[in-house]
Amino acid sequence: MKRREFLKQSALASVGTWLIPSFLKAFDGQNTNFEGKRLIIIQLSGGNDGLNTVIPFENDIYYNARPRLAIPKDSVLKLNTEQGFHPAMSKMKQLYDEGLLCIFNSVGYPNPDRSHFRSMDIWHTASDSQEYLSTGWIGRFLDTNCEKNCKAFSAIELDDTLSLAMKGEKVKGLAMQNPEKFYKMAKNKKINANISHHHIHENVEYLYKTLTETVSSAEYIYEKNKIQKTNLEYPQNEFGQRLKTISQMIKSNLDIEIYYASLSGFDTHVNQLNTQERLLGMYSEAVYSLVMDLKQSGHLDNTLILTFSEFGRRVAQNASLGTDHGTSNNLFIIGNSLTKKGFYNQAPKLNLLDEGDLKYEIDFRNIYATILKKQLHTSQQSILGKNFEELYFL
Repeated sequence: MKRREFLKQSALASVGTWLIPSFLKAFDGQNTNFEGKRLIIIQLSGGNDGLNTVIPFENDIYYNARPRLAIPKDSVLKLNTEQGFHPAMSKMKQLYDEGLLCIFNSVGYPNPDRSHFRSMDIWHTASDSQEYLSTGWIGRFLDTNCEKNCKAFSAIELDDTLSLAMKGEKVKGLAMQNPEKFYKMAKNKKINANISHHHIHENVEYLYKTLTETVSSAEYIYEKNKIQKTNLEYPQNEFGQRLKTISQMIKSNLDIEIYYASLSGFDTHVNQLNTQERLLGMYSEAVYSLVMDLKQSGHLDNTLILTFSEFGRRVAQNASLGTDHGTSNNLFIIGNSLTKKGFYNQAPKLNLLDEGDLKYEIDFRNIYATILKKQLHTSQQSILGKNFEELYFL
């Protein structure tokens, strides 16, 4: 029986509690302080409308295409003579003004797909649009570095489920919403099984090893996470509290390289103005708190924050005061060691559309390649499958 089939069929995979037998040595959580660089990935799920996020307030095409949806010029938080932030993003403007933000316009990939699921898969796996992969780009990073650091908690997603981006062939990240709840859940598990210690099936051994590592990882994260708490105020919403948890983990020097968090609700086909205003304000305030927290504690120097959405929206508004699925979008990089600050490239070319959609100018995998090389110090070839041109923002 194959391991995957065994895990699906075995009663051990669905019992309510775990009991790890003494013949399997538990995974020992390491109490070493992290000395490398970190990456925080923030996903705006649903396809955020980039044109109402970074607004081309001097472009008449923008206002003509969105007579009831465009952000008034007087309300835009101006960043330069052509573009500015949505008025709900005052905290992001502060990061821009402090030189901590790089904005990429027109980011996408060839032959774009407007399906949420497929486009997100492409971003998660770093695949071509006609290519289907079962592992994510962060998961393959974990696989590549498994010899020196083969622990599940090298990558943590603050959610109930693990994104495809975090799944490798040999190593997968861990999904949790709260370290304390995760620890209590793991400690309350117990497996009852009559197994010969001398003739244990390899699949059962694999399962016990997996459960053992999960319990030990939960204990390690919970105990170390108690070392440092933050006094800085975060928004009292779920997204804000997830970023607060990430900050506490970083300040506690947990041996974690990748953090992943999502903010959903950006599929604004109907009545976009109020929904996007609320979500962009939520994002802006929480990210600002995270950045200031890391800056005050001295951890921003080795931390990079990437924000993306699976696609942008169409240039023209629809009949329901919203926007429909589009193609390329803007992307944010936040850090204290940027070699390119402000805007990386020019505003989207609204006069050169592809059947009403923005044409991409930067392949998102160029950004991934740069992060892998400059921030995570690893070769892009084994992770992205081929070499992409590196950009000059780090």
